[in-house]
Amino acid sequence: MTLVAEAFVDWGWIGDNLDEIWDKVAEHLVLTGIALGVGLAISLALAALALRFRRSYTPITWMTGTLYSIPSLALFAFLVPITGFTTLTAEIGLVSYTLLILIRNIVAGIDGVPPDIKEAAVGMGYGRLRLFFEIELPLALPVIVAGMRIAAVTTIGLVTVTALIGKGGLGFFILRGLQRFFSTVGSTEILIGTLLSVVLAVIVDVGLLLLERALTPWARRKVA
Repeated sequence: MTLVAEAFVDWGWIGDNLDEIWDKVAEHLVLTGIALGVGLAISLALAALALRFRRSYTPITWMTGTLYSIPSLALFAFLVPITGFTTLTAEIGLVSYTLLILIRNIVAGIDGVPPDIKEAAVGMGYGRLRLFFEIELPLALPVIVAGMRIAAVTTIGLVTVTALIGKGGLGFFILRGLQRFFSTVGSTEILIGTLLSVVLAVIVDVGLLLLERALTPWARRKVA
């Protein structure tokens, strides 16, 4: 086991490149955070539209489903001639892959709010917007955060692909490692890029789960 580790991992390279590794971890998190933040904002707006005008739900999910089905490499190749090798190109692709997941979960979460609670709020004088933001949205949080967790893990994986346009965070190490034709340093870079991407996905997923529990204490009491 030790011989295998020594053959495929250059520990000296890791020690000499800790600053670069940290920079790529930070870049990975920033790209992921922007994609999730923008995706959530757009999804909330489209979900509110779909909830207000039910006939719009099908075309909205069809449009976002079409975006979700486009292979990431093809999408980035299409965008590069228009927006160049920029963060904007990366984010357009990353955001588009979050929309279908988030919109479906937001709508499902809102639809899952018990009708008697909505009727009671309306009887107390709640308007449509106040009902949405103060009653429906908080009660739908567990379902919405579940969608956020799926979108986050998916996005962290997709960020590595943006290395092909120079914006890949930890994907930079994977791409450069492949270009080194599996030398010891190349194998180390591939391992670092892959392993840290998985670790980030786990940490973000657990973080969102803990955030959900902190924001929905009534759900824990209900289970208890």
